[in-house]
Amino acid sequence: MRHVLITAVSLFAFVQVIAGQEWSQFRGPGRAGVVPAAAVPAEWPATFARAWQTAVGEGYSSPVLADGRVFVHSRQDPNEVVTALDAKTGAVIWRQEYTAPYEKNQYARSMGKGPNATPLVTGGRVFTIGTTALVAAWDAATGTPVWQKDYSKTVDFSKLFCGTAASPLLAHGLVVVQTGSDIHGGQIAGLDPATGAVKWEWRGPGPGYASPVPIDAAGTSQIVTLTNQSVLGIDARTGQELWTAPFTDEWHENIVTPIWTGTHLVVSGTRQGTQVYTLAQKDGRWTATQRWKNTTASMYLSSPVVADGVIYGLSDKRRGHFVALDLETGEPAWQTEGREGTTAAVLLTPQHVVYLTDASKLVLVRRNPGKFERTHEYELGLGATWTTPVLAGRDLIVKDATSVVRLTGK
Repeated sequence: MRHVLITAVSLFAFVQVIAGQEWSQFRGPGRAGVVPAAAVPAEWPATFARAWQTAVGEGYSSPVLADGRVFVHSRQDPNEVVTALDAKTGAVIWRQEYTAPYEKNQYARSMGKGPNATPLVTGGRVFTIGTTALVAAWDAATGTPVWQKDYSKTVDFSKLFCGTAASPLLAHGLVVVQTGSDIHGGQIAGLDPATGAVKWEWRGPGPGYASPVPIDAAGTSQIVTLTNQSVLGIDARTGQELWTAPFTDEWHENIVTPIWTGTHLVVSGTRQGTQVYTLAQKDGRWTATQRWKNTTASMYLSSPVVADGVIYGLSDKRRGHFVALDLETGEPAWQTEGREGTTAAVLLTPQHVVYLTDASKLVLVRRNPGKFERTHEYELGLGATWTTPVLAGRDLIVKDATSVVRLTGK
C-alpha cells in the first residue's frame, strides 16, 4: 500500500511539472540548452529508476515534450516513424510511418541511418524532417498527416555522410527548414505551417549538420546556421543573406549548433576548434568578425551552453573532456583530464551544467567558472544515448538506441 501511495504521489508530481512545461524543439526554448527553473528538481535524487520504456526504433532525433505528450521521430528500416506517447505512462497515443529508404555513404556505415533532426511542436502540429529531407506536418492530437514537402531530389547522398540533420525552427510564424547537399548546394526556406507553401527561400552552399538558431542582433531578427563551409546569418523575416564567414572543414562536418549570447556568437568544430564572433552593422552592411579561436578545445557532436562568463561544453580532445572556456578570451577556465565520453548532450540549469554522455551517464557539474566540481553522477543503465534528454522535475525523458525511457528520481 505504501509503494502504491509513493507511486501515486510521484506520478502526481510529474503531472504537475509537465502540465506547465514545454520542451517542444531541439535544445528547448531558444535552442540554447537552458532548462526552465520550474523543470529542475529542488533536490537531485539519490538514484533514478525506470517508470516506463517504450520501443520506437533507431535514430538520433531527440524526444520533445508538449501538452503532456512525448513526440519522437525514429527509424524502423526502411520506414521512418513519428510517434506520440503519453508522458505519464509511455502508452502510444498515435503512430505514423512512411517509407524512407536510405543507403549510407560508404565511409559512414558504422553510423545509424537517422533520422537526425528533432521534431518541432507548435500550433497543434508536429513538424519533422527525415534523413532523406522529407518535411512533414502532422496533427499533434491525432497524428493525421497535414502536408508533406519532399526535398530528396535536391540531396545527393553519395557525399553527405549522415543525410539531412537540421531541426525545424519556428520564426515569425513560419517553419524554417534547411536542406540540400554537398553536391547540389543547399536551401533554407520559410514555410507556411498551415500549408507548407514556401514564403521565402535562401540558396547557397549545402547544409552542415547543425540546426539553425534565432538571434536578435542590434534589433535585427536573424537566423544563424552553419553550411558545409561557413557560418551564415539571414534575415528571419525575408531570408535575405546578411553576412557570412568562412568555417571550413575537410569532411564538411559542421555539426555543433551555434550559441548567441546577445553579444557573442559561439561556434565550434572538431577541426576548427572553438571560435567566437561579434556581429556589427555599418552603412547598412553586416559583418562577422572573429574575436578569438581556441584549437585545443574543439567540439564534435556536442553543442555547448553559455553562462557565468564561460562556455561550458565537452571537447573531443583527450577522448572527451569537460571544459569551461572564458567567453572573452577563449582561455580555459577549467578542464578535466579526459575520457568522459565520445559525445554528450549539455544542458544548463540555475545551479548546474548537466551532461548526458553517449554511454548513458548523467553528470552534474556545479556552475562555477572558478573550478570544476562534479556534484552528482548517475549510471542510467540504458543503451547508447546520443540525444538531448528532457528534464521534468525529478524525471528524465531519454531516447536511447531504440526506445524512449522515462526515469524517475528516487
